[in-house]
Amino acid sequence: MQWDNNLATFQLQLLSKIIDINKFPFTKLVMEHRLTEDEYNKLFSLLEDMNREYRQQKEEGLLNYSSHLVKFAGMLNEKLDPTETVYALHKEGYYPELLGEFIRLIKKDGL
Repeated sequence: MQWDNNLATFQLQLLSKIIDINKFPFTKLVMEHRLTEDEYNKLFSLLEDMNREYRQQKEEGLLNYSSHLVKFAGMLNEKLDPTETVYALHKEGYYPELLGEFIRLIKKDGL
């Protein structure tokens, strides 16, 4: 079945009326900034790798993760704002420890 662009847009508008999109700020960002499925998947692959690295280094006793935040910001798709993306992902419950650390750093040092 091939989707008509107008039909897909209409159906998304209907869905947005029954779902409180503000409860899903990252999903809203993805839609507003027109991330492709590939771009979306690359972001989660990046987050998965960073989360693995974060957990490993935390076990080893590393205390400063500002370089992780800088790396994330540098590798993030240019369509997305790093600070806004971190907060949105965290609100939706993705990678709570890693993103919580990023938020702590943003509040402390900015980005």
